Order: sequence, then C-alpha cells, then structure tokens
Amino acid sequence: MENVKSDRELIRDYLFEKMDKVMKKPYGNYKYPFIDPGSAYDGNLWDWDTFWAVYAMINVYENSNTSPDFKEKLIDCAKGNVKNFLNFQLDDGYIPMMVHEPNAAEPYLIKKHKEGEILNMHKPFLCQQICLTSGFCGSFDWIKDDIDKLKKYFECYDRYYYNENCGLYVWADDVMIGVDNDPATFGRPRFSTASVFLNSFLVKEFKSMAKICKAFDMAEDEKNFAEKARRLTDAIQSECYDARDKLFYSVDVDIKTRPYDWFHKGLGVFWKTLFIKVRCWSNFLPMLTEIATPTQAAALKDHIMDEATFLSPNGIRSLSYDEKMYNLEPTGNPSNWLGPIWIIAQYAVFRGLMNYGYREEAKIICDRTLKLLGCDLRKSGELHEYYNPETGEPVINPGFVNWNVLALNMADELEGKLSPARFLEY
Repeated sequence: MENVKSDRELIRDYLFEKMDKVMKKPYGNYKYPFIDPGSAYDGNLWDWDTFWAVYAMINVYENSNTSPDFKEKLIDCAKGNVKNFLNFQLDDGYIPMMVHEPNAAEPYLIKKHKEGEILNMHKPFLCQQICLTSGFCGSFDWIKDDIDKLKKYFECYDRYYYNENCGLYVWADDVMIGVDNDPATFGRPRFSTASVFLNSFLVKEFKSMAKICKAFDMAEDEKNFAEKARRLTDAIQSECYDARDKLFYSVDVDIKTRPYDWFHKGLGVFWKTLFIKVRCWSNFLPMLTEIATPTQAAALKDHIMDEATFLSPNGIRSLSYDEKMYNLEPTGNPSNWLGPIWIIAQYAVFRGLMNYGYREEAKIICDRTLKLLGCDLRKSGELHEYYNPETGEPVINPGFVNWNVLALNMADELEGKLSPARFLEY
C-alpha cells in the first residue's frame, strides 16, 4: 500500500529541503550568518521575518528528528540576525527594518536616514529575538556587550515615534510596516497612525528588554522597561479598545486644537485619538501579546470565528470580507494584506486563542492551515507567500519558507508540546 504523507510531514520535509537555501553564511555587508525568507527575498535581511523564522525552526528542532549540527547552525543564524542588525545601527540608535543590498557601499535605508529623512525603523522584534535565542541556547552572555546599543534602539523609538499626547507609538509612514497595505496606515499622513500591530508588539519588546536586564542584574533598567510595558498596555486599553464594537483598532493621533481664535474658546478637543475603524487580523494581536482582558478576548474570539467576515474556508482573512477595501489581487511592494491568507496571521490568531483557552477554535484554524499548505505542496511542490481565502489557490512567490513553517507550531502546540513562546515569558 502506498505511503501517503500527511500535511504535517509534507511541510516538515519542505522545510528541510529549503534549509540550506535560507540559512545564509556571512557575505557582503552581512558580517554574521542569518536567515532570509526564501523565494523573491533571497539575501534579504528582514526584522520580524527573521524572528518568526527562528521561532518556527526552534519548534522543528524540538519536535522533529534533525541532524546533529542543526541546533548549532540555528543558534549561529539566530544570533547573527541580531548581530547583523546591530552592526547597521547609527549613532542616534536607528536600525533599519531590512537590508536588501548586501554588497552596497551603504544600504538604502541607512543612506536616507543619514540624509535626515525619518523613516520607519526596525519593528519591535529585536529584543524578542534575543530572548528567543537566549532561551534556546541557555544563555544571554552573547549579547552582554550590546546592552548600550539596545538602550539606544529604544531611545530612538521614543525620540521619533512616541506620541506624548496619547502615550502610543506611531509609524513614520506607510513603508515596510509589516502589514504592508493595511488601510489604517497605508496612504495616510506621516506620523498619524498609532497601529495596534506596532504598539502590541512594543509591549512584548519592552518586556523582553526587561528580561534581558534581569539576566544581567540590572534592576533599575529592568524596572524601567517593565514600567514602559505597563504604561503602554494602559494606553492601548484606553485609546485602542472600542467597547461598542468590542474590538481593538489602530487610532488616528493627528488631533489638534486651535486656541488662537474666538471660535475655539469653548469646549475644545479633549479626546486624544480617533478610531480608524478598519477591521483586519492585527486587531486581534492583543490576544497574542496578552494585553486583552478575558472579557475582551471572548468578544475578539467571536469576531475571529465569524464566517461572514474573518473566518474563510481556508483560514483567517487578513482583512474582513465586508470591508470596501477587500481585494485579492497579486501584488508586491506593497504585498497584499487586503484579504489574502498569510500564515503568520493564522499563527498569531491561533496562539492568541490558545492563550485564553479557546482550544477548539484554535484547532479549526490549525486544521484549515495545514490543509491549505498541504494542498499547495501536493499540487505545485512549493509553498507560496500568501493565498486566496475563498479558493485556497496560491497567489504569489513560490518557494517562500519563513513563517509558513509556523503551521507546524500550531499542530505541535495542540498536542501539548512546548511552544517557543515560553522563552518570551516575563
């Protein structure tokens, strides 16, 4: 009888097939080993992509039969991801979110920042990756000499992106924001959007820095970063949660008062933000980062499982089906997050549901994700960057690896196996 491989086996085999292609040795401006996403992104160093690649590969190592040198190679690349980014840091603390010109005399984003243009910087996954890597290898010692660089990284966030009026952080513009064409940011004025995505992950980043400080007995610094996480959590709760819709939203911070004429002497603008009521997958991130209260999580779960809006036959849509911007066209620069299925979104929502005890709902997402990827591998022999939620057809970039492997994390976590998320607990 023919041995038919399961979806999990197909995905795991695909990873091992691509491993040597995405785990890169040092070259050009990259002084250390690193991991790229594969496909069209060969040789690219990306911020949150490297984090999730390491997160997924740790799970594979812990729950699969791997070669003896796999752990050592993975640790070298994980440390190298961080070290490469820190190597690109400028004097004011700025770190680019990506580098795609490994042999250029000066990477594009570095050049633009030196020219005085404030662009978005490394998304808040640097310290998270440090904690992830240190937990996996059993020591923080490898990052000890870079503590001052990490402090400057946070000082840069506070200097350029912090909105003091509301206590939230904003994107500088709509370039390389992770969820590329999220309408809550895409096409909007500079420094006007406090994104749920950015602020939710900054809470985890502050907590991760507190954990790093704790590892080196830096009590005052640990206290400071833990307090920053607490204050930001309060600001997200105060400004981003809509009790009427029972949903977290990104918010517009471009609120101005004009006290200089008689018409504005009465009751002026006392609110700090306005909701940007775009319903997308990142509105559920407060469950992943455990910012949501149990009551809020219960309401978010209902939104997630609504088949008329988010839950498609093939997983969670990146944008709600009833949004007027819903669109499934293949596109790059920006990549399309206006509805297509992205596996990182599936895992983030899955892990959030698991955090609050919604195991059955999480299993539905896991099952649909495994089936989606397994079907792609059987038909094309490749995984793709994103998928049509209605048909399950791949949309763009065959050969994409990166966070697609998080499908294995879902299956393993449902079976009670340890999650790499434990290395990020504080």
